[in-house]
Amino acid sequence: MCSRLFWQSIFSVPSRLRGGLLLLMLINPLFATAQSSKPLDGKPLDLGGWASGGFSVPGGTKDTRTFNAGVRLGKVLTGDHLGGFLRGNFEYAADVMPIYYFWQPAPAQNAFGSAFNPVNLKWNFTHSARTVPYLELGGGVLFTNHVVPLNTSHVNFLTHATLGFQFFNSQRRAFTAGVRYEHISNAGLTVPNPGVNTVQFMLGMNWFK
Repeated sequence: MCSRLFWQSIFSVPSRLRGGLLLLMLINPLFATAQSSKPLDGKPLDLGGWASGGFSVPGGTKDTRTFNAGVRLGKVLTGDHLGGFLRGNFEYAADVMPIYYFWQPAPAQNAFGSAFNPVNLKWNFTHSARTVPYLELGGGVLFTNHVVPLNTSHVNFLTHATLGFQFFNSQRRAFTAGVRYEHISNAGLTVPNPGVNTVQFMLGMNWFK
């Protein structure tokens, strides 16, 4: 009876409005689902890969460019906390970078290396259901076949801060883009220790299982 009255009310609407009303009825459940779902629910694992490239900035050795690529294993450790645009969760991750290349100014030689970042502390801002910004602090160690920078060391330590955005095209998959500031220094293993400060632009893909 209720169903019959419902459809009678629909067809009593003027024909010029009836199509729009039916379309609204069809798409409304889709919007309701999108609005009620939250990214990164259930404290998932984070499996990802990325490539990054950038250049040196003032405060260290000049005229140096870099490229790196790596993979990530992380874990969302908390549910959502705080409120408003600050709402988010905390994630811990580790990175392996089998490719880390430096273009260095003469007379230094270009250098190839690999790096490991065992500590990445990440805050995911989950206020939005589809675009999730994040802030990250992390660090690790880098080994290269030639010294970086000139007259220093084959071993350097990495510390970075990243502002990034995760664009979810499904509940558990995101395209990632970010800007990373990274300081590269041998922490006094050799003297002098000018270091290299870089700004790097990152692109990647992450799966949350």
